[in-house]
Amino acid sequence: MIVRCNIDAKGKATRLLSGVFFLLVGLGLLLVVVFSMPEISWLWMVGVLLVAIGVFQVFEGWAGWCVLRAMGIKTRL
Repeated sequence: MIVRCNIDAKGKATRLLSGVFFLLVGLGLLLVVVFSMPEISWLWMVGVLLVAIGVFQVFEGWAGWCVLRAMGIKTRL
């Protein structure tokens, strides 16, 4: 799979920052679940989903590629 740069520097920075934010929130939620509420299983799924979103957004920012733009959807950044 070849991804071509389809966003500018502002879009890259935005995706990197939001990706790091989602990663930190997801990892924080997973830590809270592990140490205080291990019986609540749906919180595990939310934490894993947030981490996955964060990893994907960091990849988008690093590669300079936006999946929505690749599908033809216009984004503001």
